[in-house]
Amino acid sequence: MEEPKLTLRALVIDDSRVMRGMVMQTLKQTELAEFEFSEASTGNEALDKFDAEQTEIIFCDWNMPGMNGIEFARQIRSMHWANHIPVVMITSESADGKQQDAFNQARITCYITKPFTTDEIREKLLPVIDGIAKKKEQTKPTVAAKPVSPKPSGGFFTKLMGG
Repeated sequence: MEEPKLTLRALVIDDSRVMRGMVMQTLKQTELAEFEFSEASTGNEALDKFDAEQTEIIFCDWNMPGMNGIEFARQIRSMHWANHIPVVMITSESADGKQQDAFNQARITCYITKPFTTDEIREKLLPVIDGIAKKKEQTKPTVAAKPVSPKPSGGFFTKLMGG
């Protein structure tokens, strides 16, 4: 029997609607998980949506109007209840030092440079998705066994109770 695919609630942030669509389509093509997407076009909009949803992974562009991706990631990292959520930077920023800046300044989990291929995204995300799956498995509620207690039957218990 095939193991059920992991379902992940993902927030995709990019000021380009077309790029958000490309990211979501490529993520589906990786077949790493069954993604449920929310979208935002700015960092501020993403913070509003993030507060309202139970996001499990974030895909964020660096260059956006207003709050950029680094500032957004810093905001997420400052929330003690959310700082464990992976933030994947998908950006055209490929200059020397930019990737290191993202890791140092905002504790970015993974850095993917545009343009990207499905194989590149799959390769870079595999360890991230595996980590999420392990955490979900550890926090999965277990079915508690009910204690077994004898059922009163007519004989012994009836006599014991004086009946």
